[in-house]
Formats: sequence, C-alpha cells, structure tokens
Amino acid sequence: MEETGCGPQGLHVVAKPIGSTCNLDCAYCFYLEKSALYDPSEDFRMPDAVLAAFIRQYVESQPTPEVAFVWQGGEPTLLGLDFFRRVVALQQPFAGKKTISNSLQTNGTLLDDEWCRFLKEHDFMVGISLDGPQAIHDRYRRDRKGQGSFARTMRGLKLLQHHGVEYNVMASVARETAAQPLEVYRFFRDAGVEFIQFAPVVERLADERMAQLGLRLAPPATLDRPEAQTKVTEWSVLPEEYGDFLIAIFEEWVRNDVGTVFVMNFEWALNAWIGNPSPVCVHAKQCGRSLVIEHDGSLYACDHCVYPQYRLGNILADTLPELVQKSLNTQFGISKETALPQLCRECEVLAACQGGCPKHRFTRTFNDQPGLQYLCPGYKKFFRHIRRYLHIMTQLLEHGQPVSLVMEALNRPLAIPINP
Repeated sequence: MEETGCGPQGLHVVAKPIGSTCNLDCAYCFYLEKSALYDPSEDFRMPDAVLAAFIRQYVESQPTPEVAFVWQGGEPTLLGLDFFRRVVALQQPFAGKKTISNSLQTNGTLLDDEWCRFLKEHDFMVGISLDGPQAIHDRYRRDRKGQGSFARTMRGLKLLQHHGVEYNVMASVARETAAQPLEVYRFFRDAGVEFIQFAPVVERLADERMAQLGLRLAPPATLDRPEAQTKVTEWSVLPEEYGDFLIAIFEEWVRNDVGTVFVMNFEWALNAWIGNPSPVCVHAKQCGRSLVIEHDGSLYACDHCVYPQYRLGNILADTLPELVQKSLNTQFGISKETALPQLCRECEVLAACQGGCPKHRFTRTFNDQPGLQYLCPGYKKFFRHIRRYLHIMTQLLEHGQPVSLVMEALNRPLAIPINP
C-alpha cells in the first residue's frame, strides 16, 4: 500500500534556483520557454530568504536519514560558485542531524578547475547533459548564437574526470538519435562514462490556449481534456524506434559491459523484474512526491507541471509537508495508477512500465480509450525483449552471484546453472 503524506517514503524536491535561465538554446528543451510565465523584468535568481527557507524545511521535513538536494535549471552554474558556497553553508548546521548530499545537473559548458575542486571537496554528484558524438549532440544542443556546445561540454566532462568528481550522463534521445544507438553507446563507453541514463524526447505542440501564454509546447496530458491534440514535435522520438534504440544498446551491453557500464534504464528494468518498487517516478505506480521549487519559492507537482494550474503554494507562506500533502490530495499522483486504461492494466509488462510518465499519456488504445502512453509500443517491445536476460540475472542474484556473470552465461550457456 502506498504511503501518504510525509511518511517514511520520504520527500523529493528538485530545486530550480535560476528558473529556466540558460546559456544554451537547445531546440527540444521544454523548460526554456517557462520564462514566459513570469514578468520578463524579474531577476531569475533564488533570493537568500527562499534558499534558506527551502533548505531548512527540506531537512526538517525529511523522515529519512538522508536528505538529497538536487539543483537543476536552466543552467544552475550561471549562479556562480558563491551561490553554492552559500548552499553548503546553510546546510552545515543540519549536517549532524541528517546525512546531506547534493546533486547538480548541468550542461557542463561553464565548468572549470575551480568549479570541479569545489564539487569534489563537497562531494557533489554531477549529472552532465551530453547526447552522444558531436554530430548528434550539436544537432539540438546549441547556444544562442547557433553554435554547437559539444566541445565545451566535453571539456567539462574531462575536467570532472580529471578531478575525480562523481558524475553521470543524461542523454536525451531525439528522433535522429534513435537511429544510431550503437554509435551513441560506444561513444560514451569509449569516453570512460560509467553511468548513463537515456531520456526519450517527447513533446506535443501547444494548442491555441497555451500559445496565448507564449508557449509552443503543450502541458501534461490530462484525461479531462481527451480531445487535446496529439501532434508531436519533429524532434520527438518515435515510439517503436525508441524501443529499438534501447534493445540495440542492451544487446551490446549485456554481452560486454555488465558491471563496468551502468545504464540506468536497464537497472530500473531489473529492479522491477525482481519485484522492488521503482526508484524513479516514470515507472512508479504513483507520483506526486517529486515536487519542484522554482527560483521564487513557488512549488509545483513536478518539473513537467510548472504551469499556473499545478502551482501548490510558496515555501515562504506554506510548509513543505503541507505542500506535499496538497499534491497528494489533488489526486495528481494517484491518478497515474487509477487512470490507467484497461489495456495497460492487462499488459504483460505493466510491472516494469506502470504506464510511463503521465505527461505522455495522450494517445488512445485500439478501442478508443484515452490515456495511453505515447511510448507504449516502444516500452512494450523493449521490456518483452529483455525478459529472458533479466531471468538469468535474477537467478544469478538468487545464487549470490554477480549479475556480470550473465555475459559468461550468454557466451557459454553451460557455465552456470540456468533454469528454463
């Protein structure tokens, strides 16, 4: 049974201390345009009063022993090192009560030696946005002058590696990227990247109502508007091609790199196969606990929901537990499970997929029932394909063996006992 309120399941708040401000102008970014929802003269920098209130409430409200802060944007490094020195200073008084960790998601273009020394000293985990080889990365990840960002991002990655900063790579999978799975995967492997997450790019074009707010992309799909248009952007990955992309990489990985390269998409799938709850909201039964705080202290149900209708309140006027409870009370997160179409409820891969992200549930089933996940054909293809491998891995774990032995099992099937 799902926990409610601020129980032992814990809270998760992503901080956007500089809002959507960024030094890049990535074509597929869904967050850049959120500046249209604010006064253009506004200073998109989290004030000290908001920062202090957030840190204090987040630590004091967290029921778990560890408090994980996640700093995103826009591009948070635009705030400068002094801002994050202030973050560490404000966290310090609570360090004896909780284990505090920090993660920073960045495009890597502004990292230098001073940044990396700071990140290493204070044990920041860095997520760096890198889509693959230069031609793939630079296709959409360009700056405001139209120049590609690949060289600058790679410089940042190499600095992180040089200074021994813990990092992982977030790779966005756009339509063209999906056609080159092995080129992408081998590029990361050859660059020494050990932790990778592949994030599908799926965005719908805004309808007239959203366009009037100055937005080109649509908000999350909702069942109260089943007539919402389903046209996606030209860079959105096609469903089955995303499945094929993951399958091709999995086939390479499972034979060569298990235990040395960690693809989070595959880790999540194995976790679901074993029967554990999903560590990520996309494949969790319900959502609503992963909130986002904007630079002005406003909180929203998630970073895909930074729209007026999803605003929960402000950290300066409301307590964080109240705002989390409000998110849960709106049925926003619960409906992720309760609103699943019958096709999903009867699906053989439901335990792994759980209907995906509600933002992408804008297509219809074969019998015209709304609420089907856009990526459904791709997810189904991928999860079906990897089941036999996950079966072997599960058996290895049950025998107290490392899952990396799956590579030996595939190359020499009789080397370890495998049940049919």
